[in-house]
Amino acid sequence: MDKLIITGGTRLSGELRISGAKNAALPILAATLLSDTPVSVGNIPHLHDITTSMELLGRMGVHLVVDEKMNIEVDSSTITSYEAPYELVRTMRASILVLGPLLARFGEAHVSLPGGCAIGTRPVDIHINGLIKMGADITVEGGVIHAKAVRLKGCRLLLEQITVTGTENLLMAATLAEGTTIIENAAKEPEVTDLAYFLNAMGAKISGIGTNVLVIEGVERLGADKLHYDILPDRIETGTYLIAAAITGGKVKLKNTRPDILDAVLEKLVEAGAEITTGEDWIELDMHGKKPKAVSLRTAPYPAFPTDMQAQFIAMNCVAEGVGIVTETIFENRFMHVQELQRMGADIKLESNTAICTGVKKLTGAPVMSTDLRASASLVIAALVAEGSTLVDRVYHIDRGYDHIEEKLSQIGATIRRVSK
Repeated sequence: MDKLIITGGTRLSGELRISGAKNAALPILAATLLSDTPVSVGNIPHLHDITTSMELLGRMGVHLVVDEKMNIEVDSSTITSYEAPYELVRTMRASILVLGPLLARFGEAHVSLPGGCAIGTRPVDIHINGLIKMGADITVEGGVIHAKAVRLKGCRLLLEQITVTGTENLLMAATLAEGTTIIENAAKEPEVTDLAYFLNAMGAKISGIGTNVLVIEGVERLGADKLHYDILPDRIETGTYLIAAAITGGKVKLKNTRPDILDAVLEKLVEAGAEITTGEDWIELDMHGKKPKAVSLRTAPYPAFPTDMQAQFIAMNCVAEGVGIVTETIFENRFMHVQELQRMGADIKLESNTAICTGVKKLTGAPVMSTDLRASASLVIAALVAEGSTLVDRVYHIDRGYDHIEEKLSQIGATIRRVSK
C-alpha cells in the first residue's frame, strides 16, 4: 500500500497548473450515457475515481477512447448492460449518478447502493423519491436499486435538503422526460452548473443555471455532432495548494483555475494574512514569509464556504497565530483528521460539530493515517511545516481527488516522496 513521506520546513514557491475538477468530470461522464452520438470530454484529471468511472462505463459495454491528453471519447451506442455492480460502486459514491441517465434513456437501471468516503450519512432517498415522482417504478433489494420506466414524466420537485448528487441525478433524468421538470432547492455548486452547460451543449433545454431553481424542458433525444466539452478547473485542488503555500509562508501562482468560483476560500486566506492577486484564469498567493493568522469559518452549501476545504483550513490553524473556530454543518462525521493532527502536536478541541484550534509554535512529524479524501490533504499540509518527517498512510484516499499530489508539491519546493510498502 502506498504511503507519502514528507519532510517539513520548506517554504513553497513557484507555479502550478490546476487539473480539471473531479466533481464535475464524474457527473459529466455519467451524462454521456444520455447521448446517442459520441461525445468527447476534455480537461479530465488523472485520478483513481476517473479510472473507476471509466471502468464502470466499460463494464456496461460503452466504448471509450482516451488520448495522451486525457481527452475521453465516449460512445454509449454500444451499451449492453444497465447495471452498476457493487464491486465498482462501493469505492465511489458518484457511481449513483448513472441511475438517472440509464433510466431516462434506456428505461431501466440496476445500481448498487454507493460507498465512498466515510464522512457521514449521505442518503440516496432524495434521488429515489424524485425519480418515483417522475413516474419510475423503483425497488431496493439486496443493496441494489432496481428502477424501470417507459418514459419519465416532468413534474415539480422540491428537494428536502440541498444535495449535489441528488440535483445532478434528477437534472440528468429530467432532460429526456416528457414535459417540464422544475427542481427547487437545487444545489448551485459550480460543478452542477458545469453539468447543466454540458447537457445543454448536447441539446438539453435547461434554464435557471446557477440558481436554486432549475427548469428543464424534456426533449426526445440528446446528442450533438463532434461535441467536445472541457470541464471546469478543480476549485478544491486550487484551494488546497493555496493553503499549502500559506502554511509555509510561501508564494505560489496557480494557473488554469477560476478565482470567480473561490470567493469564500480567497476571503478566508486574505483574513489569514495572504496577499491575493487574481486574473481571469490564475491566482497568486504571497504570504511574504509570515505565519498565517487563525481564521474561523462555518461550512455551508455554495456559494458559502465549502465543506471540502474545512480540513485544510484546520491544518493551517494548527500553526497559525490565535484561535480558529471551525463549524461543520454539512457532514456529521468530518473531523476524523483531528485525531491524526493531534498526534503531530496540534491543540484542537472538539465540541459537537465544532473544532476549536489554538495555534502552536510547532508540529512534529509522526506516522499518521488518512481516513478520507480531504482529511488526507490536511495531513499532507500539516506535514509541510512539521519538524522532521511525517509518514502518511492509506494515501489511496488522496489519489481519489488529487492528480499526482507529490509531483505537484515537489514542483514548488516540498520534500515529499511516495513509497510502496
